[in-house]
Amino acid sequence: MSRLTHFDEAGAAHMVDVSGKATTDRVAVAEGWVRMSAKTLDIVRSGSAKKGDVIGVARLAGIMGAKRTADLVPLCHPLPLSKVALDLVPDDTLPGLRITATVATAGRTGVEMEALTAVSVACLTVYDMAKAVQKDMEIGGLRLLSKSGGKSGDWSAP
Repeated sequence: MSRLTHFDEAGAAHMVDVSGKATTDRVAVAEGWVRMSAKTLDIVRSGSAKKGDVIGVARLAGIMGAKRTADLVPLCHPLPLSKVALDLVPDDTLPGLRITATVATAGRTGVEMEALTAVSVACLTVYDMAKAVQKDMEIGGLRLLSKSGGKSGDWSAP
């Protein structure tokens, strides 16, 4: 079994030294969802929530979250992101919104945490903007779907 990379030989937490790694193109895709009532989804979809355009604001919040990941997750490297895109898709079968983030950079470490943070912040923003209508919404399904680039190569969720 591999050891956890964020701990040194003495067990102390540290930021991984990536200075010896090659710069490669890296992309990560993450997803999550916000489950809500059909009535709340209709309000979100119509843009008539009291706080405004839930989907548009949540998209911007996700982008901002990706850009601030190193400020939120203590051992993450600050990265120059070349792409942050969020898709927020209404799903009547959930019911709610399915949120996907795609993040890219050319760097020495991956952007998995940035993609996961983007989805998390977008989900929290949906909750914040719609909580006046429904307080028992549920956030879930946060996971990495895929990553590419770097020494470990490509990976996709089963």
